[in-house]
Amino acid sequence: MRGIVVRNIPRSPPSVCADFPGLGVATVHESMGRQGLALPVLRPIYTGASIAGNAVTVLIPPGDNWMIHVAIEMCRQGDVLVVASESPCTDGALGELLATSLRAAGVVGAVLDVGCRDVRALQDMQFPVWCRAISARGTVKASLGSVNVPIVCAGMIVSPGDLIVADDDGVACVPYAKVQETGQAAAQRKTREDVSREQMTEKKLSLDRLGMRPKLAAAGLRYVDNLADVMDQSEK
Repeated sequence: MRGIVVRNIPRSPPSVCADFPGLGVATVHESMGRQGLALPVLRPIYTGASIAGNAVTVLIPPGDNWMIHVAIEMCRQGDVLVVASESPCTDGALGELLATSLRAAGVVGAVLDVGCRDVRALQDMQFPVWCRAISARGTVKASLGSVNVPIVCAGMIVSPGDLIVADDDGVACVPYAKVQETGQAAAQRKTREDVSREQMTEKKLSLDRLGMRPKLAAAGLRYVDNLADVMDQSEK
């Protein structure tokens, strides 16, 4: 699909998006039944960033960032730019200047299934980017792609308006229709994890807290006092 720009997309309200960075990608991913996770080829250009926002999607031809320039006009406060290429590409499709324009439009970060460059400048300005590669190789502006159409970004299906959550663990996509229920499920999971953390601090073993011992025994796990006991039994 080329030469299409969709102006109107669904967006979750800022009050809903604001809860997700504190929940984290791992918890969100688990709360969706282990769905919606991008391949780990996407890595942050610096550690410590944690974002969540509505996806503005961009499909570009390899080695061409023309449509990223087009997409900026479609961006709103709190959005996340998500870029996929029609075929594998690691060229630096986004750098400092585009990031400056994106930030001015209110974009909180970018997820690129292509390359990124000007990394030192992006780190200095604290603009979060998750990308497939870091490459100084530039791109051209010669061929059309599309903006705000469904894409596949590093194995992750993203429709415009889906919620993107990204941190040091990776990137996850929550379908727009499931944002509310996923947020509730992730919050409940986080509460359970907080309780578990407190119990672990008190030296309460997960073996007992989670009732693992009967299942381990049924699976054949044995405890012996020393390795010689096992060796003796194996020789009989």
